[in-house]
Amino acid sequence: MIISNTESIPGRQIVEFYGVVTGNTVRAKHIGRDIMAGLKNIVGGELKGYTELLMDSRKEATDRMIEQAQSMGANAVVNVRFATSSISQGAAELFAYGTAVRVE
Repeated sequence: MIISNTESIPGRQIVEFYGVVTGNTVRAKHIGRDIMAGLKNIVGGELKGYTELLMDSRKEATDRMIEQAQSMGANAVVNVRFATSSISQGAAELFAYGTAVRVE
């Protein structure tokens, strides 16, 4: 599966559009990560626990979007975007979406 954040894929021609595909995940913060983040806020630096959580969430949402595209017969997803939103205190959604296409 080819994934692109552009409207086309260089060297390939879009021959069929299947429509919008999506994938999402809702994740809650971990109390241990919150404690470490609080300490990092004092001394500065990367909040690695949150970075890992975001990377895992992005991968899961992207994998779900790809599964949906494959089920439609697509071999690529173009114009991919990510969005986040707060669901409740301590929980957030990561949402991936794009356009499923077939390229040659």
